[in-house]
Amino acid sequence: MNHRTFPVNIHMKYLSLLGVLIAVAASSCSRTQAPPVMIPEVATVTVVRKPVTLTTELPGRTSAYLIADIRPQVNGLVQKRLFTEGSDVQAGQQLYQIDPAPFQAAYDAAKAGLARAEANVSAVRARTGRVREALSDKAVSQQDADDADASLKAAEADILYYRAAVETSRINLGYANIVSPISGRIGSSSVTDGAIVTAYQPTPLATIQQLDPIYVDVPQSTNELLRLERRMKEGRLNQAKVTGDKVELILSDGTKYPLEGVLQFRDVSVDPTTGSVIVRAVFPNPNGVLLPGMFVRASVKEGIDENAILVPQQTVSRDTKGNPVALVVNAAGIVEMRLLAVDRAIGAQWLVSSGLEAGDRVIAEGMQRVRPGVPVKVVPFEAGQQQSAAKANPASMKQ
Repeated sequence: MNHRTFPVNIHMKYLSLLGVLIAVAASSCSRTQAPPVMIPEVATVTVVRKPVTLTTELPGRTSAYLIADIRPQVNGLVQKRLFTEGSDVQAGQQLYQIDPAPFQAAYDAAKAGLARAEANVSAVRARTGRVREALSDKAVSQQDADDADASLKAAEADILYYRAAVETSRINLGYANIVSPISGRIGSSSVTDGAIVTAYQPTPLATIQQLDPIYVDVPQSTNELLRLERRMKEGRLNQAKVTGDKVELILSDGTKYPLEGVLQFRDVSVDPTTGSVIVRAVFPNPNGVLLPGMFVRASVKEGIDENAILVPQQTVSRDTKGNPVALVVNAAGIVEMRLLAVDRAIGAQWLVSSGLEAGDRVIAEGMQRVRPGVPVKVVPFEAGQQQSAAKANPASMKQ
């Protein structure tokens, strides 16, 4: 019986060894036939240098071109208010009437005193002449002649005094008619008919503001001023091609003011609390759209950067330290990371001051699938198609 089962055992061992060899061969074949590695595809933007007009947009506030607080210059009773509150008034227009009776009486009294002094001086002058003739004949003493001269001088001084009194009373009589010193829009009145007012009182009767033209005061930081001066000194900014000192205005609702303003001056002192200086511009305001105290944004043209580099904002990201970086495809098709210095945003692009050169290929799409050091396949970036896709499906772009 042992002789019969021995060949069967050998046969089973042979079959088991053959199965193991087949499994090993199959696994080795599967390893050698692995699929090839796929090279990721990215869309790039080629960097070019071109002239760009640089502007600075700063918040500001409007203020009246001229402001006049109306105060009385004499004491008296307000007989009549002669304007409509909130209306436009002209320079020289009468606003209030103060009771002129006491000032008219003082004026008449001063004129009467002047007439009396002028009548008296003629008699004193004639008497003085006769005394001088008598002194030459030794008919009067020297003292009499000196007294006559003194009387003449006193009479002439009286004339000067009453002339001044007449002028003073005439001015006060004119002050009873309170007129507008400027043209503009007048506000509410602080007094009504029948009120007693005093000369140069602290509370104004009303306030007039000239609104056409109108000022726009914009605080600009000293850092911005220093940066601008440094760029001009380095020759990176050309102000010769900027047309004048034109300033554009954006209203608080985001609309653009249709008329351009002119940069008037920059303050010579720095506000220590904010570290900024005031830049003042003048804007025409014929329709009264701008009112004092409105918050606006002024766009000031700094100059033209002749060799500016602009890249889409989506090409710039941040590293772990918060520094702006971009992924660039080199000539060998390998991804590199560049550390950038970004100046400002201009529309949907960044103005890059360093880190990129003309001809560099910056990855705009597909950067999530690559990392520095890996090879990539480059295709051109279609900005228009991306914008169309964003308009067609805005929810996907937000994600």
